[in-house]
Amino acid sequence: MKYADEFRDPIAARAVLDEIAKVVDQIGATAEKPVHIMEICGGHTHAIFRYGLDKLTPEGIEFIHGPGCPVCVLPMSRVDECVELAERPEVIFTTFGDAMRVPGTRKSLMQAKADGADIRMVYSPLDALEIARRNPDREVVFFGLGFETTTPSTALSIQQAAREGLENFTVFCNHITVPPPIKALLDDPHMVLDGFVGPGHVSMVIGVHPYDFIAEDYGKPLVVAGFEPLDLLQSVLMVLEQIRDGRAEIENQYARVVPENGNPVSIAAIKDVYEERPSFEWRGLGEIDASGLRIRPAYAAFDAEAKFGIGYGAGARSVQEPEGCACGAVMTGRIKPVQCEQFGKGCTPEMPLGALMVSSEGACAAYYQYGGARAVEPAE
Repeated sequence: MKYADEFRDPIAARAVLDEIAKVVDQIGATAEKPVHIMEICGGHTHAIFRYGLDKLTPEGIEFIHGPGCPVCVLPMSRVDECVELAERPEVIFTTFGDAMRVPGTRKSLMQAKADGADIRMVYSPLDALEIARRNPDREVVFFGLGFETTTPSTALSIQQAAREGLENFTVFCNHITVPPPIKALLDDPHMVLDGFVGPGHVSMVIGVHPYDFIAEDYGKPLVVAGFEPLDLLQSVLMVLEQIRDGRAEIENQYARVVPENGNPVSIAAIKDVYEERPSFEWRGLGEIDASGLRIRPAYAAFDAEAKFGIGYGAGARSVQEPEGCACGAVMTGRIKPVQCEQFGKGCTPEMPLGALMVSSEGACAAYYQYGGARAVEPAE
């Protein structure tokens, strides 16, 4: 399979691993004093564990799992608002499947559907548009969720709805952006980060320059990476080589997919439809300035927050995590999933306590699926 098998070649992987080991030795990293590399994207976290890269790389490398799963960083208050919308009798609520089982304070969308709410899983906001066309007497709400990867498709759908004058279609906008939480992590005095493996899909939309501040202001390297084993290994090697050489640059390992300046059509659609929110709450990170997007006033007719009087403008309040849930600590790299006392016990994929065990990109789901479900005592 072109562009897949080439990046899963075990002989080539061994050669890269040998180079990684050499550079780790040159840096002087050890198990007691490792290099801390954060993979921002949840898809990278799953790839690392799926292919056993955490076990193949030397002990001198410590992978820190970042907040790169949009379902996982969604605060419970926003899930509650989704349920509130879905339970309105006039509403057909549409959503991507991985948001269905994320718990709110009362119930998840899956539970609300079981209780009779008209909730439908879709593969694209265009599916939601078609549902709105076929049900002119119902209000169809699409749960707009995700980083810059999914933001353009929602924006293009809103533009299409505007062209058609589709009055019964709205978006509950929860789109967020990657650079601001990276800055928040770098500003955290408790975080120890030496470099980053940057998100491939997000960068496909925005390019590589939005990360320039990481190198210029914080002196940390970032390498945008693909999702195959050799992509990730080469990206780790590139980060390590920068650290060894005393460099801090933004490099693009995933150049076969990621253009330097991103996708101009997608960027134009985002700028047309959205504007920055002054702040947005992230699960585990709290309020982060200019990290969320909201629908511009020109498209207010398609904004579920404006139409139904919910969200930040309606005085939404933060909701505390369930007792014993350590999702926030895991997403900020303070602990590993297996150090959560609920991991594999009170929190499993079948009965999740937190979002990290639910999402297909969640770190806890990755540990549970690929790393075993044995919990360990929390670190001192």
